[in-house]
Amino acid sequence: MPKLVRLYITQVLIGFGVSAVFVALLLWLDVANLAHLVMHTEGGFLALFVLWFLNGIVFASVQFAYSIMRMAHHDDGSGGGKRDALPVLLSDPVPVPARKVRRQS
Repeated sequence: MPKLVRLYITQVLIGFGVSAVFVALLLWLDVANLAHLVMHTEGGFLALFVLWFLNGIVFASVQFAYSIMRMAHHDDGSGGGKRDALPVLLSDPVPVPARKVRRQS
């Protein structure tokens, strides 16, 4: 299996694990009376699955993006940005006259 695919699968599993912890905390703290709704309505467990799954997609994508961005390295140890020298004028600037053009209507 390629390293990138293995990295993606592990980050997705971590993201869905974080989602499970997040949803468990939502139920344990009973945010917005969510635990009561899940336990006492007919489609509560389906809503719980959808909540876990959609949060899992979000957390997995953030986890994968963070792991990819963490791979960046700098060869010279400096920060980012353009480090080119600024252009230097060889002589004093000379004003150039501009003519006003009249438009005919």
